Amino acid sequence: MSDESIREQLTKALTVAQAHQTFESAIANFPRAHYNSRPPNTPYSFWHLLEHLRIAQADILEYIENPDYRYRKFPDDYWPPPEQAADETDWRQTIDGFRADLAALTEIVKDPTRDLYAQIPHGQAGHNILREVLVVAAHNSYHIGEFGSLRGTMDLW
Repeated sequence: MSDESIREQLTKALTVAQAHQTFESAIANFPRAHYNSRPPNTPYSFWHLLEHLRIAQADILEYIENPDYRYRKFPDDYWPPPEQAADETDWRQTIDGFRADLAALTEIVKDPTRDLYAQIPHGQAGHNILREVLVVAAHNSYHIGEFGSLRGTMDLW
């Protein structure tokens, strides 16, 4: 498989519905009254889940790009505090931040001058852009699907 083909497949894994729902379809027309609703037996709200997606994706983007990257503490640094609620501004900032970081990751993948297989100089052994993008794609598809399922559980489609 060519490098161009790998880049195309990674881009699709990040942005296209391929056996999973897209971010855009999951959040489409989400009712404002339920940003802070917690589905049954779920310790977080819909906004908490989206904010977790944003934080985790931003963290991996920073890991790829920042030679002074500092590891976060899991789970505390990857989820908003349980008591924190979102207003319309918070909701929009979460969505806009997620979109911006996804676009940045996609541009990295598409850039033929970026070596997808090279060790990230400041990263752990075996960590390269390819690995990190695959982690983002898997994590995003998992939680976007969760968001959609929880939305269905709450009859919010």
